[in-house]
Amino acid sequence: MRASIYARFSTDRQNETSIEAQERLCRSRAAALGANIVAVHADQAVSGSVPVDLRPGGKALLADVLAGRVDVVLLESLSRLSRDIGEQDRSVKRIEHRSVRIVGVSDGYDSLAAGRKVLRVARGLVNELYLDDLRAQVHRTLAAKASRGRHVAGLSYGYTSEQAGNDRRLVIVPERAAIVREIFERYGAGESCQRIAADLNTRGIQGPRGGTWSVSALYGSPDKGAGILNNELYIGRVVWNRSQWIKHPETGKRERLIRPRSEWLVAEQPELRIVDDSAWQRVRGRFGAKHGDRRTRGGHPRTLFGGLLRCGLCGGSMIAVSAYQYGCAARKDRGSAVCRGVYTSRRTTDAQLLAAVRGSLADGNSISQAREIIASALNAARDNSSGIEARKRALQREIRNLTDAIAQVGLSDALRERLLAAEAELKALQRRAANDALPTVDAVLEIYRSMLLRISDALAEDVERARAALAQVLGTVTVRNTDEGLWAEVETRPDAVLLSAGGALSLGLVAGEGFEPSTFGL
Repeated sequence: MRASIYARFSTDRQNETSIEAQERLCRSRAAALGANIVAVHADQAVSGSVPVDLRPGGKALLADVLAGRVDVVLLESLSRLSRDIGEQDRSVKRIEHRSVRIVGVSDGYDSLAAGRKVLRVARGLVNELYLDDLRAQVHRTLAAKASRGRHVAGLSYGYTSEQAGNDRRLVIVPERAAIVREIFERYGAGESCQRIAADLNTRGIQGPRGGTWSVSALYGSPDKGAGILNNELYIGRVVWNRSQWIKHPETGKRERLIRPRSEWLVAEQPELRIVDDSAWQRVRGRFGAKHGDRRTRGGHPRTLFGGLLRCGLCGGSMIAVSAYQYGCAARKDRGSAVCRGVYTSRRTTDAQLLAAVRGSLADGNSISQAREIIASALNAARDNSSGIEARKRALQREIRNLTDAIAQVGLSDALRERLLAAEAELKALQRRAANDALPTVDAVLEIYRSMLLRISDALAEDVERARAALAQVLGTVTVRNTDEGLWAEVETRPDAVLLSAGGALSLGLVAGEGFEPSTFGL
């Protein structure tokens, strides 16, 4: 058997020997199983709540499984795979569906065991409850420290943190506090956030995160208390537990949710005040006049290519900066000190790029390249099928040899385990061979053409659907201002459409295969 080891620990406070200890345990079990270790994958300081395929080590493990490179996955316990019961169940089923055995050395889980489903549910529930208890314990500890006026959250601009006994406390940084007061005074006097940010960047003043200043760093979100101009800490009021971060169950990305006001912990700490009441109230007055309008912004996208274009000077995003132009977002929000900016007509850009998408994806050259990629993928799939047939023959030989050995020396625990494993793998490969019928080149091309038709329909119907379709088939669209005028370098992506078409047919396609970018004048 070919074995892959997966190990994980969740915080940077754990020693790297945690990974080594898990690996030693798994290697010992591999020796007992007579398995050959072909790969070791690990994730350090990664929470068990993060989906497996969003972790570097977890993603590599699943790639080995899906490619048929391993027969058994060894874990210290199922909790190393995931501490979320739903994600654990999903990952285990994905692995076992590929006829790969999972062995949890410490918790006793084994794909070949009769009661594995009951054990998986029980272990998954215990693992998830552990995560909930740990989260609640950390929150209680932080709440107790916050109630004593200690520093338990991130650092706001204008402050630093120093040790105070066993805890930490905030201390004002005078030179940064002066910048905070300047921002409040200028905005309260009527200057825009764009102008203030541009000036700070021109003067070379470092932003809150060590880079340049942006409008979002200043204005932020009044509702969430985010941004320099909304931070109540500047008037000596510490607000803790205002929000919580939760992970999206599918993407694994963190999302910020505002808690009810009844759960906020507010403490007055006048020694941390930087801004006086008059400056604070002037800003609140301007926000009161503008906030209603700002909250109505957003919603459905109004432009086809805003956010999908890249500035040829700084590489940043280009957005609709007016009713007539796309322009560099960094130039708009951070000023000319960050980027001189590139601007292009919205009407001309939309027309030229739509023509590029419609023409390039459906022309004879793209169809020809698509046919070559499909043929190559099908050949690779057939080669993989040949490997499966060879593995089936090897398993049949192994089963015969094990049966002969049992007839001669009797049935031992080791022989029984080896025989059960070989028979289970053979049956799984036989089922897989029966189900994995490969399509023809023309069948995949027909799916490709139907997807192109859906893209054209989307372009004709509404902006939101059109943007989603364009994002699927466009690579990087870079707008450059040269001596010969404005040019857009476009990577139309037949391979991206093929990836969607082939994915449904288990074709192992990889995006980015050999399609040359095109250049269009704007």
